[in-house]
Amino acid sequence: MDKDFLIQLTHALYRLTLLFPKKEPLRYKMRELADEILARPGEKDLEILDCFFEVAKNQNWASPNEILKIQEDYSKLKEELKSFAKSAEFGVPKIEREHSVSSAAGRQEKILEILKERGRAQVGELRKTFPQVSKRTIRRDFEFLLHQGAVERLGERNDTFYKLKTIES
Repeated sequence: MDKDFLIQLTHALYRLTLLFPKKEPLRYKMRELADEILARPGEKDLEILDCFFEVAKNQNWASPNEILKIQEDYSKLKEELKSFAKSAEFGVPKIEREHSVSSAAGRQEKILEILKERGRAQVGELRKTFPQVSKRTIRRDFEFLLHQGAVERLGERNDTFYKLKTIES
C-alpha cells in the first residue's frame, strides 16, 4: 500500500466534503473515517465509507462523477487489502510493493523471516542483525508491519516483543 496514494486520496475526500453543508454530520464522519483509513487501513472502515459515499450521491451535494471517482479509488484500496490477506502463506503475509523493492521492504521481509524462525524478537535484538540501521528505523519497520497486520506487539516499554500475527481461519 502506497502511503502517498493514501494521503492523496484522503486529501481528495476532504476537498469533496467541502461541498457538503457545513453542519452536515456526514461531512465529518467521512473525514474521520478517511483519517482512520490513512492511519490503519481496514476493510470494515472501507465498507462503512462506501455506504457513506452512496448516501452522499443521493444528496446531490457534489457531482456524482466526483464522488464515484473517489469511491472507486477507495474500492481499489479495499481490493488491495483483500489480496494482501489472501497472499498470506504459512502465516507470513507477503508485503506487496508497487515500486521496486527498496531497502526498507527488504529489511521488513527479513524481519518477517527472523520472526518466523525465532517466534518473537525485540528491536534491540534486530539492531544486531541490521547494524547500519537505527533502533528508530527498526521501530518504524515494526509499526509498518503492525499496520499491515503481519505482526503483533506484546508487552510494553523495555519488555516489548513482536511476533508474527496468527491467521485465524
